[in-house]
Amino acid sequence: MQVSAYLKLSIMVAVATIALKTGAWWLTDSVSLLSDAMESVVNLAGAMFALAMVTVAARPPDDDHPLGHHKAEYFSSGFEGVLIFVAALAIVWAAASRLWSPQPLGSLGLGLTLSVVSSIMNGVLAWSMLKKAREHRSMALEADARHLFTDVWTSAGVVMGLLGVAATGWLWLDPVIAIAVAGNVAREGFSLVRRSADGLMDRAVEPEVMQQIDAVLAGFVHPTTLRFDHVTTRRAGQRRFVDMHMHMPPSWSLQRAAAVRASVEQALMSEVPGLRATIQLLPMDVESHFDDQRDLI
Repeated sequence: MQVSAYLKLSIMVAVATIALKTGAWWLTDSVSLLSDAMESVVNLAGAMFALAMVTVAARPPDDDHPLGHHKAEYFSSGFEGVLIFVAALAIVWAAASRLWSPQPLGSLGLGLTLSVVSSIMNGVLAWSMLKKAREHRSMALEADARHLFTDVWTSAGVVMGLLGVAATGWLWLDPVIAIAVAGNVAREGFSLVRRSADGLMDRAVEPEVMQQIDAVLAGFVHPTTLRFDHVTTRRAGQRRFVDMHMHMPPSWSLQRAAAVRASVEQALMSEVPGLRATIQLLPMDVESHFDDQRDLI
């Protein structure tokens, strides 16, 4: 199943969980279940925006975007993080009045059953989405999956708290749980926004990918005829990029140097799927000056 198919499934599951959790809130009049339902609305909006951004990211390079549109996925993550913050504020607002004026709860058994069913649906989907996100290195799919996992833990906390209300009769516990839910939701929102900002600022590839690159280059290095320096990497959505200088003897013909470069590029791209390598050829006795202070002005 493709990334877009998982996001479409996420939209359908979000609609179903909204219906279940709204029903649970309507039956119980619990503000904590209302907060749980509001988070599912954010799930729906986030999944829809993620699907739109994944569609944009899949577009081929064009004249205005010669390196592709892969960074569109980071906008999805940032947008979902902002939505989560809004949901957290709305939850606090809904819980504040109930904190000062606690209300009795009704039909807890059926309401909690609906909440548990929706959580199971979200948990199964989130586990599948996270596995697929790691396989395809999709930031948008990973963000949606992690948000669903947050929703599952939120629902679990709400259920446990409402069972506590039923056992103790402490009605004030309901809005307190809702506010705790808001804090957890806001924390997840902050994490998504931070990761989105990191991606937009050309973050280096993951350490394990860098180890793969280093291992490939080490297989070509020779003390007197071939070395690499100024190896820099970045990632943009599913795509990975590496730039470097390859030094060789000045006596080599251009044809020979180009052939070795092609072998290095092929080895790198075979080892790291989705990697794009850019290699500049330089004689062994020529050094570049990337650290020149004039380049920092």
